[in-house]
Amino acid sequence: MKTNNNRRRGILTVVLVFAIVGLMTLVHGTFSEKAVKGGKNISVEVIGNEKEAVRYELSTNQEYLLGALQEIEELEMESEDGPYGPMLLSINGEFAEFNTNGAYWAFYVNDGYCNYGVAEQPVEDGDAFQIVYTPAE
Repeated sequence: MKTNNNRRRGILTVVLVFAIVGLMTLVHGTFSEKAVKGGKNISVEVIGNEKEAVRYELSTNQEYLLGALQEIEELEMESEDGPYGPMLLSINGEFAEFNTNGAYWAFYVNDGYCNYGVAEQPVEDGDAFQIVYTPAE
């Protein structure tokens, strides 16, 4: 009798685990940000260490922020691959290298902190991005 009950509990546990994983996958797929294909107009404002701002307006077909930034001819960027994707080290000749001086470039979209790295941040029509030099505290 106990063997049958243990077997039923085991099967029920496996079914429950698969149901939870399936539900989590569905929720993630439904609510995570998606890249938008096609043309879109965005703005990018770079704010350096001295709080000087340079604004760029562009039309792009890029789905992610890094691709859009690479289309801005006047914008000079230097990056390196890190464990979480590309890290921007310098913009327009100004270095913010965390391992060297503790500073970094913070990314914002529509007045909120970006939830993704520069290579994974989706770009949507009308987005206003800010890239802000953030010194060590």
